[in-house]
Amino acid sequence: MNGMKNILLLHCHDLGRFLGAYGVTTVTTPHLDAFAEESAVFEQAFATAPHCSPARASLFTGTYPQTNGVLGLTHDPFGWDLKEPEAHIAQLLKSAGYQTELVGVHHESRVLADDVVAARLGFDRARTGGARDVVVSRATDALRRMSGSGRPFYLQVGFTEPHRVPSPRDRPGVMGFLADGVSPDISLGHTVPAHLVDDDGAREEIAELQGAVKHMDAGIGSILAELDALGLRDGTLVLFTTDHGLALPRAKCTLYDAGLGVALMLRRPGNMAWSGRRVSDMVSHVDVVPTLLDLAGLPCQANLPGTSLRGAVEAGEAPRTHSFSQLTYHTYYDPKRSVRTSTHKLIVNFSNAPRAMDPTQSWIHRSLPADLGGPTIGTSPALELYDLQSDPDELDNLAGHTEQSEILRDLSAALFDWMRECGDPLLTAPVAASRHQLALSALQEATLTRK
Repeated sequence: MNGMKNILLLHCHDLGRFLGAYGVTTVTTPHLDAFAEESAVFEQAFATAPHCSPARASLFTGTYPQTNGVLGLTHDPFGWDLKEPEAHIAQLLKSAGYQTELVGVHHESRVLADDVVAARLGFDRARTGGARDVVVSRATDALRRMSGSGRPFYLQVGFTEPHRVPSPRDRPGVMGFLADGVSPDISLGHTVPAHLVDDDGAREEIAELQGAVKHMDAGIGSILAELDALGLRDGTLVLFTTDHGLALPRAKCTLYDAGLGVALMLRRPGNMAWSGRRVSDMVSHVDVVPTLLDLAGLPCQANLPGTSLRGAVEAGEAPRTHSFSQLTYHTYYDPKRSVRTSTHKLIVNFSNAPRAMDPTQSWIHRSLPADLGGPTIGTSPALELYDLQSDPDELDNLAGHTEQSEILRDLSAALFDWMRECGDPLLTAPVAASRHQLALSALQEATLTRK
């Protein structure tokens, strides 16, 4: 046990890669930018889903949503849950002798009381929820307590920011990014993503978003400073990531890169190969659990679909040729599956839902997709194929072009194979919502009480 490294896993909501370390020059993120200089930065990391619970279920179990069962949100009234809560990395590490604690965001399994969440997932203690300052206080308290035990620890810390939150500062019909303590930040200008119309409404949202990211970054800085003050830096693996892309139109809740691309940085003390290293190969959130187990000197479960990223960092090995992702349920049923290579992306839409689910939680939209293409949003085409080299913003669908038929065939085969390997329920039938049985039971109960 003496050779095991402590593990501090820091994550946040809805960030994508909106950091200075990923080339966004107008956002103020000094602490994460400094952390990146000491870490391996994965420039092409992708979530398995473009929304919270399924993405986090993959991050913390190393399995795809179709396998682990979290095909939608885990809080009421949605109620999706891990089929095997004990597959959580906390349980794997606890079984190996680690102290384990959860602070802040928990959204990867059914949302229940803290003591129940802890027992189900393998945490010695869970204190969920809280805005930035509460999370920082609880995380630094956990570091102080666990550092004196003589046993390695796993501390999982989740920030709500920069998620959208209701605020009295919002205009009617709008939910922005103005959490308590967050102010719009335009000190370095604006960065409006290329897939959005760059107008006053988008710039207003981006200013709020930049303020929320700056606010979260300061919280990360406080926790990392406490780690140093306790003398834990040299004995602690620190990983930072987010669940999925920005909560902006045509990003979150879509399978475009803007919805799936994530920041992923890992600091491994004592090994210079990991310091200031930029990895350009594709990696997936399912690679995180194998990587942490490997770097902690623990065996990885043979049935996990991911791979340790040690080879990518230390030997320049490409960890994967394909990255796979899915969407099934968020606020409504919108089943999609995707496969990505370094050059192309195929998205398959299994329903006639709108072209892009709205992630803004607002009646009034301040930012709009650049590819509106008509007076109505329309429905999704069955197939979307994009050349990511010439069209990185995925605006020109090539699925109907005959010169792309071989690429379409190869990607379709890879996607179909993956769906079979992970037991995708879409291969046999539409997927019933988790609340389907709840609604049916309520209907039956009402019928039975009829006089």
